[in-house]
Amino acid sequence: MKSRGVFPIIYLIFLSTLLVSGSFEILNAQDAKKNSVRLKADYIKIMEGEIYLNIKATSRIDKQNIDVPNLDLAIYNEVDDEEILLGNTKTDLKGQAKFQINNLNTLKPDSSYTYNLSVSFAGNDDFKRASRSVSFKNAAIKAELVRKDSINYIKATLSDINADSLLVEKILLIQVQRLFSPLKIGEEFNFTDENGTIFVPVEEGIPGLNGNLNIEVVLADSDDYGTVKAILEAPIGKPIVEESTFDQRTLWSPRGKTPIFILLFTGGLIFGTWGFIIYLITNLFKISKN
Repeated sequence: MKSRGVFPIIYLIFLSTLLVSGSFEILNAQDAKKNSVRLKADYIKIMEGEIYLNIKATSRIDKQNIDVPNLDLAIYNEVDDEEILLGNTKTDLKGQAKFQINNLNTLKPDSSYTYNLSVSFAGNDDFKRASRSVSFKNAAIKAELVRKDSINYIKATLSDINADSLLVEKILLIQVQRLFSPLKIGEEFNFTDENGTIFVPVEEGIPGLNGNLNIEVVLADSDDYGTVKAILEAPIGKPIVEESTFDQRTLWSPRGKTPIFILLFTGGLIFGTWGFIIYLITNLFKISKN
């Protein structure tokens, strides 16, 4: 009797094993049909301006990289194996999202004064779950315009705020804002000295609206500090002479600004043509009466 009671137990164990393995195979098959998502997140800080994460979501489908829109993303602050939810965002039609960080003081750094954030996607019916980590320290750029020996210079100092130290041998870019792409000035590589400072001369004759130049000092894509940017308005440019003819009567102006001679010439042609037609019709009536 005891031996007969063993076989049902073995059978139940075997059956449950088959069911569990089958369910795992189904889940794996479902995951295999989903596409992978690649997340990219860059930390950007503008002095006296906004601080944000610039997020991009892409996926490789049919051997092509495409943008992934409408992904719900969660942003966490990671501290000592703890995740603190900072907020949520969603990618737009270009697969991009911008998550604002209102104040760095609301974030918690680790013992090395490094802020660790993560961008997480929980997955959906089409894409697998994905995450991306971003680590950065809090850097600051102080920029000012200095004139020495009749030459204008941009003086910029780079420092680590939390560590209260100057950053040496870091590359800063100096560029003038333009509509399509910035105009770089100075050397290709401007390294900070032992005081964390650079001096870059600004050449004369750079055109600017009303003679003002918006000059950017940029620490670009640093492994430790991300991208930090300071914007300085300097009245040292060559004033742009406005040559707009919008309020003038020209051939390329709106119809409300048509040149007078064209109006007179066109009006004369119209009245002359209709006058000739009326003259012909009048003569036809006279001929028909006779």
